[in-house]
Amino acid sequence: MKILKKKLKVKEKESGGKKRIGEIALVPESLDDLWHLKHVIEAGDLVSSVTYRKIEAATDKVRPDKADKKPVRLGIRTEDVEFHKFSRRLRIKGVIEHGIETELGAYHTFNIEPGVKLSVVKEWKEHQLKRLKEAEKAVASPDVLVVTMEEGEAIAGVVRQYGVDELFSLRYGSGKGMESAGGDKKDFFNDLLKHVKNSFQSLKAEAIIIAGPGFIKDDFFSFLKEQDADLAKQTRIEQASSIGVSGFIEVLKRGAVERLKKEERLTKEVTLLDKLMEEISKEQDSKAVYGKEEVRKALEYGAVETLLVSDEKLMKSRIEGAEAEKEAEEIDRMLEEAERKRGEVVIVSTEFEPGKRLNALGGIAAILRFGIYMTFGDNNFCNGLD
Repeated sequence: MKILKKKLKVKEKESGGKKRIGEIALVPESLDDLWHLKHVIEAGDLVSSVTYRKIEAATDKVRPDKADKKPVRLGIRTEDVEFHKFSRRLRIKGVIEHGIETELGAYHTFNIEPGVKLSVVKEWKEHQLKRLKEAEKAVASPDVLVVTMEEGEAIAGVVRQYGVDELFSLRYGSGKGMESAGGDKKDFFNDLLKHVKNSFQSLKAEAIIIAGPGFIKDDFFSFLKEQDADLAKQTRIEQASSIGVSGFIEVLKRGAVERLKKEERLTKEVTLLDKLMEEISKEQDSKAVYGKEEVRKALEYGAVETLLVSDEKLMKSRIEGAEAEKEAEEIDRMLEEAERKRGEVVIVSTEFEPGKRLNALGGIAAILRFGIYMTFGDNNFCNGLD
């Protein structure tokens, strides 16, 4: 993410704390940046960008000429934001407030792609500014291609900040059945190498990780060294007990991607969710809570070390309606309180498994500095703090 301009005014809130209102102009540079913007831009924000729109010119013809689309700068009051990862665009829909007078009040949709400049005017929440900062730092972090494989099958993906995008899959059968399925091991390796090369070049990736059970990955790596020694130098081998999504998660847990990319958001999310589930599973002295009520109580005691909120929970609380608006304000207050009490706030992507696990717990949870519950027989007490 490239930040072009930041013009914010800091004001005191009636309820305490500070609010930042103003404009940030920026240019998303990757698919990850578009995903970040989906969770920054919300209903009611004023978004401006240059777009193409049909402008009907005044004419006295009974049947006017077909209007061409012309570039115009418009400002729309946002109503809906959609992230389309397969078409690589962010769709922002709203009512035109600034621009050509004849178009004011009409609906328009921006199709924001990497490289398109836009500006956003809104009240900026701390976690949104933090997200933009992370996106700005992540620009220099190249992609890593992860290939998970076993006998006769391979599934490859690229680690994004919102999850893992599957790039391709190959299936040749397995073991002795590989030949009857249309090819032997060499055919499989040749086909896989062709797909790996194409993906590596199109991504302009930094490195390749080959992972999976057994020795097939080692055999492929030997084949790779024979066929393309330069590419082999950029390749690492990792152990994984399965392929596909679960294999990707194993690679992340082992820190393989993190060793190649200094900052990897997804690795952190996997680690935090594992730690959360480990604490929740403890019968005594658990340092984790989940659900709004339990998290709110932990915040009151200053016990929250890391507050985890799923991006879906954050977005759902910002749809129209009085109840949703009330929940949005409540969650924002919890995020602000966690940061005020020196806790870390992590927004977890539901595009991938850690976010889905968090959603199953109500979309909000916390890892604690200290346990707030003690167990006596069948009763739970809050460490004598109630």
